[in-house]
Amino acid sequence: MDSLLIIIITGITGLILGLLITSLFFRKSIEKRSRHIIRDGMNEAEMIKKDKILEAKEKYIQLKSECDKYVAEKNKNVNVTENRIKQKEVALSQKEIAFSKKLEEQNRLSNELQQQKNFMATHKEALSKKEQDVEKMYKQQIEQIEKISGFSASETKKQLVISLQNEAQSEAANFIRETLEEAKITANTEAKKIIIETIQRCASENTVENTIGSFPIENDDMKGRIIGREGRNIRALEAATGIEIIIDDTPETIILSSFDPLRREIARLSLHKLVADGRIHPARIEEVVTKVKNTLEQEILNIGKQTLIDLGIHNMHHELVRLIGKMRYRSSYGQNLLQHSREVANLCAIMASELGLNPKLARRAGLLHDIGKVPDNEPESSHALIGMKLADKYKERPEIINAIGSHHEEIEMETLIAPIVQACDAISGARPGARKEVVESYINRIKELESIALGYNGVVRTYAIQAGRELRVIVGAEQMTDAEAIQLSIDLSKKIHSEMTYPGQIKITVIRETRVVAYAK
Repeated sequence: MDSLLIIIITGITGLILGLLITSLFFRKSIEKRSRHIIRDGMNEAEMIKKDKILEAKEKYIQLKSECDKYVAEKNKNVNVTENRIKQKEVALSQKEIAFSKKLEEQNRLSNELQQQKNFMATHKEALSKKEQDVEKMYKQQIEQIEKISGFSASETKKQLVISLQNEAQSEAANFIRETLEEAKITANTEAKKIIIETIQRCASENTVENTIGSFPIENDDMKGRIIGREGRNIRALEAATGIEIIIDDTPETIILSSFDPLRREIARLSLHKLVADGRIHPARIEEVVTKVKNTLEQEILNIGKQTLIDLGIHNMHHELVRLIGKMRYRSSYGQNLLQHSREVANLCAIMASELGLNPKLARRAGLLHDIGKVPDNEPESSHALIGMKLADKYKERPEIINAIGSHHEEIEMETLIAPIVQACDAISGARPGARKEVVESYINRIKELESIALGYNGVVRTYAIQAGRELRVIVGAEQMTDAEAIQLSIDLSKKIHSEMTYPGQIKITVIRETRVVAYAK
């Protein structure tokens, strides 16, 4: 028991001594570490102090440099300002010298003007008296001339004016005749050459559009199915397409009649689909016609795009492209409108190249010149004015807008492209076989042409020849002079152009001849 106690006491004593020795060791270690930390802190503080001193020196040097630069710039500005002030002082001194000279000159002129006024004042009465004497002498001379001639001054002036008017009219008529002859000699050959070369380089087929078309069928049984019970299929097809379907004794043929080629095409394509499908009844007819219309609308757009590609025309509004495609199903005097417009476009490009103008612009104007014939919403307006509005609406160039609106001279031509389009339109429409007219309207046009010329005084007879392309006017030699005959041809051309509608051009020939008749008995 005693030994255990001694052991416990010895252990506790050793533990206490170990704790004391450990605490002393940790204390020395902490003191040593604290000394190291303090030394490191002092070293770091010293380094920071040196860095701050260096930064302060650099900042001082930088600020000093900027200050020196600012002071130098201010000194430079001050020098410039001083030089400018010196220059202004010199200029002001020069202006002051010039002003002094002008003031002296003004004073001198003022003195001279005052002297002149004094001179005029002294001689004013003498001048007034001389003016009265001159007026009195003038009146006396006029009275003597009136007594000698037997006419008053107003009558003499009137006679002189009439004489001068007659002389001026005669000279004007002679000048017009000489100018026209000279223009024909110098310009007619070149114009014919350009037009002939243009026509030769643009040869095209001339096909006339009809108002009827035919649809072939395999047998008469199919004809009966197309007619339907009591003709209901025919009535449904006519109501859906707006055309007249004629079924007669002609074997294996149905006639489609309509003035609108677009409607005829819709009816033809619809019949083709119905016959191929075999189901023909009113509901199916309406369905097929609706589908054909949608398909044809896309085809019209494709035709317009292909036309622009063929002609090399770009950047055109899609609505104008659609109207160009729709030209394929429009006709003008029996001539297909798209074929006519393409021909006019090519003719315009060739003629513009010959004349040194822009062929692309001319081709574009030629293609669009009859675009106003496609819409049906303004039937009372001229197609040229409608086309001009459409071109303006879809942002075409002013030269093209003017060429479209003036190709029938309903507005004034403002560019050189406009007469080219007009001439090429006449060339395309005047080709043999290109267009056809109703016989009655043709006869009425010939009669109207002759009656217009007969309405002038001095006209004896008129003859419309060459199918209305030439008008010969015979005038009385004793009723009209040569100058008046020239004026008559000009007046007739203007009146016919303003009052009549005709393809191509009309040549007016005025014939004045003197005949002397004697009888031997």
